[in-house]
Amino acid sequence: MKILFDQGTPLPLRRSLTGHTVDIPSRKGWSRLRNGNLLDVAEQEGYQLLITTDQGLRYQQNLAHRSLSIIVLMKASWPRTRRHVQEIANVGDSIEPGQVVEIEIGSPEGNSP
Repeated sequence: MKILFDQGTPLPLRRSLTGHTVDIPSRKGWSRLRNGNLLDVAEQEGYQLLITTDQGLRYQQNLAHRSLSIIVLMKASWPRTRRHVQEIANVGDSIEPGQVVEIEIGSPEGNSP
């Protein structure tokens, strides 16, 4: 699966998504693309999944006819996110085209945010 990390997605998460191609917009020359334009280009380039920390994306964009699936991480901090890598990988492996799934990220110790 081709996965694109949106700006703010913790880069160490890449190591946990084995068997997938993971890119970031800056390495593709897409740093200036935002929201709808980024989604358009990602779909045209064959990306199947976008992982983002932009909690407003689903409210800012019409995602109804997208083939790109989206995982929204509700916190951007790697110390918090690393406790959820298996959940993120599982969702990524089972997400349906066009689906948006929000993943709640707790504190680094596993307590409430």
